[in-house]
Amino acid sequence: MKTIKNIKYILPILMSFFVMSFCDLVGIGVDRVKPDFHLSDTLAQLIPSAVFVWFFFLSVPIGILQDRIGKRKVLNVGVMITALGLFFPFFVYSYASVLLGFAFLGIGNTIVQVSANPLLVDVVPAAKKSSFLSFSQFVKAIGSMIAPPLAAFLALQFGDWKILFLTFGIVSILTSFWLGFTKIEEIKTNEKRATFISSFKLLSNGFITLLVIGIFLLVGIDVGINAVSGQFLMSKFSLASDSGYAQSARSVYFLGKMLGTFGGAFLLAKFALKKFFVWNTLFILITIILLIIAPTQNTSTIMMFIFGLATSTIFPIIFTLAVDKHPLRSNEISGLMIMAVSGGAFIPLLIGILNDALGLTAGMLVLVACSAYLLFLALYNSKVRA
Repeated sequence: MKTIKNIKYILPILMSFFVMSFCDLVGIGVDRVKPDFHLSDTLAQLIPSAVFVWFFFLSVPIGILQDRIGKRKVLNVGVMITALGLFFPFFVYSYASVLLGFAFLGIGNTIVQVSANPLLVDVVPAAKKSSFLSFSQFVKAIGSMIAPPLAAFLALQFGDWKILFLTFGIVSILTSFWLGFTKIEEIKTNEKRATFISSFKLLSNGFITLLVIGIFLLVGIDVGINAVSGQFLMSKFSLASDSGYAQSARSVYFLGKMLGTFGGAFLLAKFALKKFFVWNTLFILITIILLIIAPTQNTSTIMMFIFGLATSTIFPIIFTLAVDKHPLRSNEISGLMIMAVSGGAFIPLLIGILNDALGLTAGMLVLVACSAYLLFLALYNSKVRA
């Protein structure tokens, strides 16, 4: 009954997760901007870095700020900044303006991710936290999945794929108005206010530190497969950049994520979290290895789908484990967890450097190493909780 009663509060928050998906435009940005301005792999990977580096610097301060002025207000500011970032590359198209636009997109997205997750937890039943967090990732995956084919359609229909930025910018503004006119009752803690010290003090707990590293590497995997898989697969199968295979493979990856988060919303409410965590991370490791050695395009496409399916529920699982550890410190936990999203800035850049130095396969091996850590984390969590 509480879920039905709170649906008017849940819907605009879920819409902010759709806006959150706009950071996944980095994959399209890399594929489209790299040939337009004749960029090296290292320079092209500065595009995701421009987005995700802000998670490292701003997440904890935003968590502290929202502890004082409220999550909804902070979330609304993030959505508007996201809109601003989307308009830059549409109206002025140069490598510098693309980096500037994606930087604003990253700032706005940092704020949205810090605020949206704990705000959603405030309005859903306590027993269904992980389930709703998984469903919120399903909403996010919808935006990620439709972006590549929509960009291709706009390029074919109107001769300009950048109309995608304008479209998503308008969606962001409409979401901001919806949030602005929705009065949401937030959970207030009676403990002391969040500070930098109280936030980073949580890292003295070794398990929390392991979870933060897990988010860092998970997002590195997600952004890495988004930004690098297209180049890797085109090179592997000797395809032209305009073949469309890279975009279709990326859409299949996000389709897997979308279906995985939707299914995960139900599965996480039915099955033991620790076993679910172990099996998913095992599939992630196996699938990324199979993607690298896949002999055909069809096999690679299937691996992209399974990879998206397996990674889809890891973020809500880790976030839930952290909040369960310190339930009254959700703002600080959210700040630390979203700070770790900066893995999306550093891991793809590392992959780009290795690609230029040693070839595309060397960069993909970074994703194998990150996946192996997630399996270790899941096994460690299973042992600790047992």
